[in-house]
Amino acid sequence: MNGSYIQVDETPIRYLDPGNGKCAQGYLWVAGQPGGDVIFDWHITRAATCLQKLVPLDFNGTLQCDGYSAYDRFASRREGHGQALILAGCWAHARRGFFEAKESAPKEAGWILLQIGHLYQIEAALRKQRAGAALRDAYRSSQSRPIIGRIRKALERWQKARRFLPQSSMGKAVSYALGQWESLEIYLQDAQIEIDNNLVENAIRPTALGKKNWLFFGDAEAGERSAIIYSIIESCRRNGVEPYTYLCDVLSRLPSMTNWQIKEITPKAWAKARKQPTQKAA
Repeated sequence: MNGSYIQVDETPIRYLDPGNGKCAQGYLWVAGQPGGDVIFDWHITRAATCLQKLVPLDFNGTLQCDGYSAYDRFASRREGHGQALILAGCWAHARRGFFEAKESAPKEAGWILLQIGHLYQIEAALRKQRAGAALRDAYRSSQSRPIIGRIRKALERWQKARRFLPQSSMGKAVSYALGQWESLEIYLQDAQIEIDNNLVENAIRPTALGKKNWLFFGDAEAGERSAIIYSIIESCRRNGVEPYTYLCDVLSRLPSMTNWQIKEITPKAWAKARKQPTQKAA
């Protein structure tokens, strides 16, 4: 959270509500920075107020997310307090609507998917070259921007001509993309921004596997404990740390440590400390 760019997403998970004898719906909110750690935060709602607890008050920068309205409300409240917050869109979410519309509008949806595919090919080439900010900016300006311009013209033409019913799958896809258009172009303006927030979505995937196995959290408090464990395990994975080895070492040392020493055993710090003896020996 010390940087100027984070990706955020949320996923629904049921939890047992003992008082009612049935399951209620809760959410794991996830924030991560590409190449950095991941934070899971548990809430029993999907309201914009959840973001206020997840994103620090002193965070000023770009937040990449999907088109869920809570993010817009959250950004508006920040602006009201004089804090700068830019919402960057996710092309993967925009693409999803056209993919679902392939059967009803194969020609038009297929063309949009092809154009978005070109955008992703450009990003794949940049990753392969391990491109820096200057090269990413040059490629996106010369290659990606014209493609995005073609996509926008087509979408606006179809919407103006009312080519698709508003409630049809293609109509919804067009409306969603144009409604998010300003945020979808943010990655063209800032080389550090990714084309989508798939990295943070990948962090959520283990929870999807979990839902198939254990179906729901035992209660609301169990959701909070699970969020802590998910944060540690996923941060281990991102830092190339084997979670079991890490937990065995850290849990054996914690009883003799103070709060001031906790920063020394985060997955990132732990991995760095392990590498230093190896480098010295070499």
